[in-house]
Amino acid sequence: MKLLCIDGGGIRGVFPIAILKAIEEEFGKPVGSLFDVISGTSTGSIIAASVALNRSMGELMDRYEFYGEKIFVKKSKIGFFTSVYSDRYLRRLLKQAFQDLTLGEIKKPLLIPAVDITHGKPYVHRSDFGYSSEKELSVKLWDAVLSSCSAPIYFPPNNVNNQFLSIDGGLWANNPSLVCLTEALHHFKMELEEIQILSIGTGQQNIAFKMEENKYWGIRQWLPFRFPSLKITPKLLDLAMDLSSESVSYHCRLLLSDRYLRLNTELLEEVPFDDFTYTAKLKEMGKQVFERNKGKITAFLSES
Repeated sequence: MKLLCIDGGGIRGVFPIAILKAIEEEFGKPVGSLFDVISGTSTGSIIAASVALNRSMGELMDRYEFYGEKIFVKKSKIGFFTSVYSDRYLRRLLKQAFQDLTLGEIKKPLLIPAVDITHGKPYVHRSDFGYSSEKELSVKLWDAVLSSCSAPIYFPPNNVNNQFLSIDGGLWANNPSLVCLTEALHHFKMELEEIQILSIGTGQQNIAFKMEENKYWGIRQWLPFRFPSLKITPKLLDLAMDLSSESVSYHCRLLLSDRYLRLNTELLEEVPFDDFTYTAKLKEMGKQVFERNKGKITAFLSES
């Protein structure tokens, strides 16, 4: 069983899209047809949903490039009393992309991690592969994806069918590989030896906190401002998500050995998930990572 897992990371989702686009071109078929189970968190959920529907990665890239600047337009200067961004353009993008499709209408196994803050627990939206209830399957695909993308502080929580408020799944499963692995073991009854995971990150940032004489840390250190715009840098959130992703990768490698193929790259600097000016650079990095790992990717996808 082949599983595709895509990390969260905001606009850095351009990086995995570039890799998947290259795979699509190399194999001459939709990426979704090469995998049995698809999963993605936050921006990865947009990509995963598109892959599950056999949508073109080239078209998805165009949407990211067009909507990136619109989605990350400040609603407030600092965001202490309201979310930094409105979800208006993100909601519009998702509705246009997925229309009125419900989770129950998607036959490819699709997993979208989110957080149910109404009940204080992790949550996984699932497509119709004999697991979820009718109530869960009635959720619109765009609604499930928006739930997984609603990063705290930056976007408001998403109200899912007036059932619960939901926020970014990256808070507990920024790399959804373990979510997929447990699903394969417990629902699909696979053995570890039968499971292969292609995991794609959104770039490893160089997130550093400087040593300061002042021992009293506060909001200025954890969520520093960018001047002169007074825009918050999501430093703490990015650090938490990077740590989450890499720890999951470590455990998956221990469990699956060479059946776990992780594609990522070092960004060598901080690239906040809302900085759309890095789009072209991330796109090029994705192409380079594909070329460097082309042999491994081909071998992975060619194995029965």
